[in-house]
Amino acid sequence: MLTTRFVDGAPNWIDVGTPDIEGAASFYGALFGWEFRSAEPDTGGHGFFELAGRIVAGGVRSAPEQGPPAWTVYFRSPDADATAKAVQQARGGVTVPPADVVEQGRTAILTDQAGVPFGIREPALREGIEAAGEAGTLCWVELYTPDIARTAAFYHSTLGWETSAVTFPGGVYTSVNPAGTGEDGMFGGLVPLADDPVEARSGRPYWLPYIGVEDPDAVVDRAVELGGRVRMPATSLAGVGRLARLEDPYGARFAVLEGDARRT
Repeated sequence: MLTTRFVDGAPNWIDVGTPDIEGAASFYGALFGWEFRSAEPDTGGHGFFELAGRIVAGGVRSAPEQGPPAWTVYFRSPDADATAKAVQQARGGVTVPPADVVEQGRTAILTDQAGVPFGIREPALREGIEAAGEAGTLCWVELYTPDIARTAAFYHSTLGWETSAVTFPGGVYTSVNPAGTGEDGMFGGLVPLADDPVEARSGRPYWLPYIGVEDPDAVVDRAVELGGRVRMPATSLAGVGRLARLEDPYGARFAVLEGDARRT
């Protein structure tokens, strides 16, 4: 499960790139209770989302040439430069080369073998997000990809991930965890793009962050009221919980989840 006891290869940051950071701050504030705090004036609109005084995500104003509005998932790296080189050797790409960010560490934006953007973050003064695995915070991530085997091999060679097959009613789910952490370290999964009725329509592989919530149905209704869009309505999955996939008013995709552990 996702926690703030970060280990190499696990998610340690998320941020949303949006053309309207003020509008995004209003949307996520009303939806999750997040408060947006701007960073230094010369950071181009970058800032932090906080919940009860703890940083749970980042936000940055993005230009059209930087791609569509989207959430980016970052993974912990002990050496951002070495990881970027490993990604290139594994036939991925480097969109933004490793660079030092004040207090945040050394970060880079990369792409996997299918062209899906993701980030890496070598920590400095701040290890990463300050809360995870609870309501209002990152609790899971999924990659919708055209080729599970090739994708698993890519991330194993670059971030050291291990995969395991989890059987659930209706199929098998490929879960991922950092090397050596086993089931306790699971933080996400790989999903065949063509097999998912929602994602197959878009045909675009991407990383999807899940935010923990206590009432997915109420969050879906509120998201629509705030100008968001429902990509998959609230749905219950045995052994998983109740989840929904959404899109903010600017097109950035995310999901919400009330896990079975909370439904007791």
